[in-house]
Amino acid sequence: MADALSRLKVIEIGELVSAPYAAKLMADLGAEVIKLERPGAGDAARRRGPFPAATPHPDKSGLFLYLNANKYGVTLDIAQPEGFELLEALAEQADVLIHNLWPPDMDRVGLSYDRLARRNPRLVMTSITPFGSSGPHRNWRAEELTVWSSGGVCVLNGGGPNHPELPPLKVFGSPAGFQAGAHAAVATMGAVFARLRSGKGQHVDVSGQETLVSQNEMVYEYWPYMKVIATRLGRKPLQPLEAMQCKDGWIFICCVEEHQWRNFVSLMGNPQWAYEEIFADRLKRGENWEALEIFLREWVGEQTVLDLYRKAQERRIPFAPVSTMGDLLASEHLRSRGFFVEIEHPVAGTCKYPGAPIKYGATPWRIRMPAPTLGQHNEEILGGRLGVRPDRMAQLKSKGVI
Repeated sequence: MADALSRLKVIEIGELVSAPYAAKLMADLGAEVIKLERPGAGDAARRRGPFPAATPHPDKSGLFLYLNANKYGVTLDIAQPEGFELLEALAEQADVLIHNLWPPDMDRVGLSYDRLARRNPRLVMTSITPFGSSGPHRNWRAEELTVWSSGGVCVLNGGGPNHPELPPLKVFGSPAGFQAGAHAAVATMGAVFARLRSGKGQHVDVSGQETLVSQNEMVYEYWPYMKVIATRLGRKPLQPLEAMQCKDGWIFICCVEEHQWRNFVSLMGNPQWAYEEIFADRLKRGENWEALEIFLREWVGEQTVLDLYRKAQERRIPFAPVSTMGDLLASEHLRSRGFFVEIEHPVAGTCKYPGAPIKYGATPWRIRMPAPTLGQHNEEILGGRLGVRPDRMAQLKSKGVI
């Protein structure tokens, strides 16, 4: 049976995470994705680890290999007129172009939707930029840290007014890039479906900052409603709602409803301290958390994670084991669902990668080919698809166009 997106043709001009992840989501469902990289250097993700044995290699980056499986790889300098002409020829045959060039770079090379749409009015072009394609911050350059900070998430990971010594904090990795990529993939497919009705493509404008701001659940309401600043370590008005350490790991304690608290007290054996007036309801437990925390940490510290989790689940108390990376890799549940997959690469060898977080009953996700080496498919795509002759290919290569 054909893959879900087997007829969709996508061009990707992507660096690092956001555009490559958006295109990856489509490629994994069967779309044909042609990834364009700069000649010589390639995608910056090739220089971003982790690498086997911590030895950098452009074809062994775990980040690049994960993000770019199921894609064709072509080198093309679109800043040169001859390179842009080839981009236009590819886009003329495509359904979608996804990129994460900064707006000043788009202006510099002449990449605009109107220009491409003159040759292919059905094209959907998705631009993923730090702050969007309009507004006073349009031309601000930004890396992952800047976008994550501008989206308000760093301050949520700070200490808040009760811990002024703790500054705003960024989590590990590139979550802003992944969030922008996921939003871009959904928005792009929306534009593709709209084209079925109108027959015309459109420009999709994705702001990395706005994808994060849109997901800051309830934090905007806390201040005007309750005069509370929501942070990782700020005082919570309701308790218990904390991560605590067991004998063999961490568990998140979520127990803010009264029936949950009563069941938790029962689970702990109805200790006398739980019936003190200062712990009488969830607001008082929040106000007197410093006292309550001492009792809870002592009791929780004597438990094991899975045993406590199972006992809590039996009583309908929503505790959550805190998984380590090792826990996830060894997870029997993820293994039973076939989540992690092994991909064989001609240079990097066979490695294990995260698979798809979705299951299709009729058009399953699958790995069709590993991430490309730099320029691996130049002849197949530029020569075979666009008819560029071998002598012309040699000229373009000597000029640094491909």
